[in-house]
Amino acid sequence: MFVTGLQFKNYRNLTDGVIQPCEGINVIYGDNAQGKTNLLEAIWLFGGGHSFRGSKENEFIKFGEKFSKLKTSFFSQDRNQNAELTFGGGKKEVIVNGVKKQGSSSLIGRFTAVVFSPEDMTLVKRGPSARRRFIDSAICREKIQNAMTLANYNRTLNQRNALLKDIFRHPELKMMLEIWDENICKLGAQIIVQRLKYITSLSEKASGYHYGISDNNEKLDIKYISTCGAQFGDSEDVIAEKLKKNMKSNLREDCSSGFTNGGPHRDDFDIIINDRKAKIFASQGQQRSAVLSLKLAEAKVLSEITGENPVVLLDDVLSELDRKRQDFLLNKIDGYQVFITCCGVGEHEALKNGKKFFVKDGGIS
Repeated sequence: MFVTGLQFKNYRNLTDGVIQPCEGINVIYGDNAQGKTNLLEAIWLFGGGHSFRGSKENEFIKFGEKFSKLKTSFFSQDRNQNAELTFGGGKKEVIVNGVKKQGSSSLIGRFTAVVFSPEDMTLVKRGPSARRRFIDSAICREKIQNAMTLANYNRTLNQRNALLKDIFRHPELKMMLEIWDENICKLGAQIIVQRLKYITSLSEKASGYHYGISDNNEKLDIKYISTCGAQFGDSEDVIAEKLKKNMKSNLREDCSSGFTNGGPHRDDFDIIINDRKAKIFASQGQQRSAVLSLKLAEAKVLSEITGENPVVLLDDVLSELDRKRQDFLLNKIDGYQVFITCCGVGEHEALKNGKKFFVKDGGIS
């Protein structure tokens, strides 16, 4: 799929107008705080989600105005489509192909996108919670059932943890743990199977992208770290048994801490470059390249699932990359419509085929 037009009115600091991007690489350049990321955010909102910056909807409205409106035309599902989003008065109006909808979730499946923002560097730099959110968000987009399973697991986990806190004061309640343990192991096994399947596919694709970005000099691997020793190829029953054994071995620690110390909520994955952990040994440029590779691989996996190539949004990706890595992003991503923001004039000079948009004080030319 690809965007053919985007119109904005009273949207953040952007001057009211329209852009018509090309189907390939679109570079959005200009100084900081001019509105480049606002443009990417406007495109992203048509995917049916919230702002990738965590902004509230009333923040989309230009200061002093009462509403903000976005319109887009795009090609998806083998036909031309259009959509409108209007924000104002604490409400959001969604119109798809001329028909008013209940919410922006109606755009899911019609308009798909993948975004990289500087905040995504937390996938390498910070603790495992960011990486778990990344993979769980991915598997939940694959199947609605995965989202339901994850919600049920978290609800059951919270109930078990509440019981563990009571056990600290009332040890006689320990026998009640079995009520929750069986369900936690069953749901946890389903989650881990889906995570392992996704990570295996993601690692294969990310490795190929990273090889190209690094000019064939670096090998990228992603390895899932399971607290119960689960491995790709294990069945749900096998993983459930491993979770049960892990919970038994952790029982004393769980009762002491009032928290379930093993399970998918404690799992992680390692990002490895040339057999070394990226978090510890990789440079800033290598870490950025690794996360970019993950995002491009995420787009590839999404393409296989939906049958549509998502729009790829890359915010401030070219900084801290050498010229060879910049050249790959600007000229060697095939089959996707890409929007790239950057500041430095020299960062986008390598673009051979595509379109450029200059942003200054919210105006786009």
